[in-house]
Amino acid sequence: MLMVERNGPVLRLTLSRPEVKNALDEELIGGLLEAFASIRDDVRVVVLSGVGDTFCAGGDLNWMRRAASYTEEQNFQDAFRLSELFASISTCHALVVAKVNGSVFGGGGGLVAASDYAIAVPGARFSFSEVRLGLVPATISPFVIQKVGPGHARALFATGKVFDAGHALCIGLVHELADPEILEARVVSVIRLVLSAGPNAVAAAKRLATEPPLSGSEAARLLSRIRATDEAKEGLAAFLEKRKAAFVSEP
Repeated sequence: MLMVERNGPVLRLTLSRPEVKNALDEELIGGLLEAFASIRDDVRVVVLSGVGDTFCAGGDLNWMRRAASYTEEQNFQDAFRLSELFASISTCHALVVAKVNGSVFGGGGGLVAASDYAIAVPGARFSFSEVRLGLVPATISPFVIQKVGPGHARALFATGKVFDAGHALCIGLVHELADPEILEARVVSVIRLVLSAGPNAVAAAKRLATEPPLSGSEAARLLSRIRATDEAKEGLAAFLEKRKAAFVSEP
């Protein structure tokens, strides 16, 4: 269902439901929620991927069939857990890298959008396909709109259009493309960048991009606080002394 592998400061979470193209259901959502809730402070990178040739096909049809018989309140609780999952990815202190090994549909697009850095294979196909089922991409919308902007979201949400990895790159849903044989190497290159940076600085930098913009005084206050931290002092000293900072780690 969900493969969890920890290697030092790197945590890998792999969707493992190949029989249904890694589709989301209550159990997988619960497993991902538990995994993100239990991430320790010393985890600095989370890699999110899927087995087989699909990253995530969206919602499991059997799960959606069950949800059709729920009361409105039951549907709210079910949908809220999914919304919580995307929020837990977006607010994770560690950098979350989506290793998009194949196509992405529906809620799978929320996993990609909520991640901080996404690398996709060129053959991946994407679609916010909810409208084809008479549904709307509500729980993923805050994260997708933040990533691609309202203009692209309006066009893609309302049509359910299937688009290729090149278009996903163009609109900012993913950040780079990599052929399957070098996908892992590109992921490792991002991991190395993160592990060469201050972990508290990475977490603070994420918040700068995901929270409302700071005023000039708020930005100055944040930088003044960061400059006074042991991490920042060590980073500057290491740079001046031409050595590795103590917080630098290897993948």
